[in-house]
Amino acid sequence: MTREFDDDAVVLRTYKSGEADRVVVSWTRAHGKVRAIAKGARKTSSAMAGTLEVLAWVHASFVATRGELFVVRHARHLARLTTLRGDYERINAGYAVVEVLDALPSEGVSDEALYELTTRVLGALDDARYDPTLVPASFYLRLLAHDGSAPVLDACVNCGRADPLVAFDAHVGGVLCDRCRSGRPLSAPALALLRRLTGGSLGAVLAGAPPEGAGEVATLVRDALEEHVGRRLRVERASAPRAGDAR
Repeated sequence: MTREFDDDAVVLRTYKSGEADRVVVSWTRAHGKVRAIAKGARKTSSAMAGTLEVLAWVHASFVATRGELFVVRHARHLARLTTLRGDYERINAGYAVVEVLDALPSEGVSDEALYELTTRVLGALDDARYDPTLVPASFYLRLLAHDGSAPVLDACVNCGRADPLVAFDAHVGGVLCDRCRSGRPLSAPALALLRRLTGGSLGAVLAGAPPEGAGEVATLVRDALEEHVGRRLRVERASAPRAGDAR
């Protein structure tokens, strides 16, 4: 990675450092995950005090140091995301998304496609026309597909039977028939919704109230993502609707 660069970034996590500094973990367009220290960012007089916070979408200048951290010299918002920040459910959905990005072992590895996916998700959460309930699940499905680990949804992952499909097992990688069932039970509405989310009708799904099976899908996709990253998700587990819930 170059010693000094400017890049667009989404802030994934921050934590305190020293008396007034802030360590900022961000996903950048051209440089992957970057950890940097923002000097004096916790002072109210700092120009970066209200800029480098979790879910911020910014353009920033990074300079390498002798240690592991870069230094953030300047940062400005690319979008304020006021709708997202004004709604608890949208904020929590955003936290669920950036928690996963922070869990990926890809520091310093460029992945512009994943950056673009993340900014589209932030845009959806900032759009009042879209319900936030299934946004994390849709992001997880796209992330799994991006990494070549999309769950099998068209036939039993064990034997290939197309019907009846009655279970979903994240460990084996998809849906299962009544003969091979393991993992969690899978309802017909949840299977149909999973296929809609992966089949290109995401906008139509998010534009209305959460359909039947939304809570079940959120749980199943979370399981698949946790299996993929090898850890439990704190935010999504705390906020996910109960299986079968729909508003």
